[in-house]
Amino acid sequence: MLEYQLTVERVDTHGSLARGKQAEVTLDTDMDGRDDALSPPELLLASLGACMVRGIQRAVPMLRIEVDSIGIQLRGWRQDDPPAMARIEYRVEVGTDAEEEMLEILHRNVQKGTIYATLAAGTELAGEVVARA
Repeated sequence: MLEYQLTVERVDTHGSLARGKQAEVTLDTDMDGRDDALSPPELLLASLGACMVRGIQRAVPMLRIEVDSIGIQLRGWRQDDPPAMARIEYRVEVGTDAEEEMLEILHRNVQKGTIYATLAAGTELAGEVVARA
């Protein structure tokens, strides 16, 4: 079983810092929001996006396809009662000339990632993997 660790410390009423390994990320923990940092729901979406990129990168050598870029658009909807991310939609654009069948395999691989699987247990996830035009 893999274990992950990081720390989060409040800097002031406007933000906090997450630290893990040799990385540091500024967090938007201001009740009024701030434009120079990601809020907790945005971080959740970013985590899902990173998980998707990893899933594709893991599959590419096995599928023997060329990928020169990956772009992901994510949208999430939060419900109020109880507070939760109710739905997340995504569009993964892959720079490749691979056949549609390979894109479907990439999509299945994306859906097997740790963050994807964790979110899918309690959030409606819908999206697609397409070749970038």
